[in-house]
Amino acid sequence: MRRYGKPPLSDTQYTLRPGAYAILPRDGKLLLTYQAEPEAEVQLPGGGIDPGESPVRALHREVWEETGWTIAAPRRVGVYRRFVWMPDYDMYAEKLCHIYMARPIMARSEPIEPHHTALWMAPEIAVDLLGSEGDAGILRQLL
Repeated sequence: MRRYGKPPLSDTQYTLRPGAYAILPRDGKLLLTYQAEPEAEVQLPGGGIDPGESPVRALHREVWEETGWTIAAPRRVGVYRRFVWMPDYDMYAEKLCHIYMARPIMARSEPIEPHHTALWMAPEIAVDLLGSEGDAGILRQLL
């Protein structure tokens, strides 16, 4: 499995944190999320898979929390891992990132996740602005 980002620190214990993230094309643009804190970053909508939750269920929940949109027809298009410090959780994590392609269907609300804003962007611009080089790498392969 491909690893993106910095290699793990040899003296650090990492907690496995699987997550599901979405590439959401519509009318020539992608639905993304802008997270203002703790660091400003453009991201694929998505996040951690809770214990007992399926990746697809987590994907639906996370996209709605971060964008306010519902989605349909998710299909997995890639997976990678990265080792990161997660300040919101005060932990080092080995993130196992499952990337899906899905259709954004309907805006149901504003994002409920604090510090998140839904935004639409051309894929060619998004690939250069995504904060995760793994997300950008998979998007680049699909373009």
